[in-house]
Amino acid sequence: MSLHRRRGPLAGGWFNRLTAQWRTIVWLTVVWVMLWGELSWGNVLAGILLASLLITFMPLPSIATSGTARPWPLLVLVARFVGDLVVASFQVSMQAFRFHHTPHGAVVGVRLRNPSDIYMTITSELSSLVPGSLVIEAHRLTGMLYLHVLDLDAAGGADKVRQDTLDLEARVLRAFASNDELKAAGLYHHPGETPEPAGATPAGGATGADGAARRPERRTDRGEGQR
Repeated sequence: MSLHRRRGPLAGGWFNRLTAQWRTIVWLTVVWVMLWGELSWGNVLAGILLASLLITFMPLPSIATSGTARPWPLLVLVARFVGDLVVASFQVSMQAFRFHHTPHGAVVGVRLRNPSDIYMTITSELSSLVPGSLVIEAHRLTGMLYLHVLDLDAAGGADKVRQDTLDLEARVLRAFASNDELKAAGLYHHPGETPEPAGATPAGGATGADGAARRPERRTDRGEGQR
């Protein structure tokens, strides 16, 4: 998928395609650098080259998006992600020194506020990049993410994992979503305006305390037991 707004077929060949989808190239370059785990000129140039080749020879279908990048919420998102990355890396590394402790892994299901492909992908990638958790399944139609947690007890339990994921999604939405999307998620707070409920709650559903629309569903935790 590309990160530009939906438009008709691009005319003029590969150069127009590259210039029109420069945001996709930037994003793919960032992902490439993060996968290598080292910020260097070589990784950046290689990421730009590979992203350009992908856009030129294997163009992906565009998806509709009305969001916009907000500098301050984006800075908060990046800063918090770096902090979580450092803390989680330390916690996971300490597991190696707990010789008599067996981590209790589990799979936790989380229903996101906004099931948009872009925001779900960003939330999933950031969750998976933090050591100790990994998104193993995503349902785009229902907005459900299933995360494998290395040590559920150390993570604070299933409810804490859900809340942390929803908090991460909220930071992603505040950084990139439009005002209408923030209103639908119950995250838009404008002076003098009453925030709308978190999305259009389906018939028979309820709205949770975290502002996310809840649908009747069966239990989504699947514990893996002791190892």
